[in-house]
Amino acid sequence: MVQFLVKRLIGLVFVILAVTFITFIFGYLAPGDPIRALLGQHQDPVLYAQLKHQYGLDLPWYQQYWNFLSGLFHLDFGYSFHTQGRPVSEIILQGIPASTELGIWALTLTLLLGIPTGIVAALKANSWLDTLLMGTSLIFWALPAFILAIFAQVLIVWLDKVTGYPWPVANWGTVWSYSWNDIQYKIVPVIIFSALGFAFYARLTRTTMLEVLRQDYVRTARAKGLHESAVVYRHAFRNTLIPIMTVLGLAIGTIVAGAFFIEQIFNIPGIGSAGLQAVTDRDYPVIQATTVLFATCVVSGNLLSDIFYTFVDPRIKAE
Repeated sequence: MVQFLVKRLIGLVFVILAVTFITFIFGYLAPGDPIRALLGQHQDPVLYAQLKHQYGLDLPWYQQYWNFLSGLFHLDFGYSFHTQGRPVSEIILQGIPASTELGIWALTLTLLLGIPTGIVAALKANSWLDTLLMGTSLIFWALPAFILAIFAQVLIVWLDKVTGYPWPVANWGTVWSYSWNDIQYKIVPVIIFSALGFAFYARLTRTTMLEVLRQDYVRTARAKGLHESAVVYRHAFRNTLIPIMTVLGLAIGTIVAGAFFIEQIFNIPGIGSAGLQAVTDRDYPVIQATTVLFATCVVSGNLLSDIFYTFVDPRIKAE
């Protein structure tokens, strides 16, 4: 197990290094001059040279990349172009709490709704209930999250006019606070964020459960007279968890990064909205930091998937 983890961690380091290099090169080769964009109409040559030196943009590309890479090891992402003098790490740290809270609650709701829905659909396969559940999940699966978010905001505005109740359509409230006022801000983004995940886990659970229920050991358990609930949850469900655990780590990997479009649409002060705003402002240090952070979360989630896999499937542990 230790040897397996060491190999995976080494691979993780190389993947992150490759992401940092690609991210840096894209920023370096991007058209336009961020310093000129920052100065706007005030193109003072002295100030231009000063800012270029301040941000290290007058160095060769390999020296810039080395400075960027060495800064990462100290969690120093440099300084924002758009908000001069503000450390990028401060922007990232400011967005982590809201993105983390959004991701945790959305993932929790996704699993609490998606997995039971898939189990029920599998046990009632080819029935009207199965058709209803899978048809609903297909709708959520087909619609992009930002379309659902915009539709939800339109619906909230309409309900406000009909009922007269001023339900909030944007913002996040106080992070990790659950007064009724804060819950009103958080409930809609969490539901929208979890809709796509709900559809995925519901369909994955149904497909896997149907395959497991056809296995010989399930038929043997039924032939021995075990209660159907024991057959389903003690024998079938455990093996259904194997592919779910495989993708669960990847889902965990997206928690910190959050949902970029959801945060932007609902004006949530998270990492995703900071990253999208940085793209608009051509703030390359913030773009690079959010990209590297997102990649780190994804590959770390992939590592967690492999670890979960060994606990769920004894055959993998033996290997």
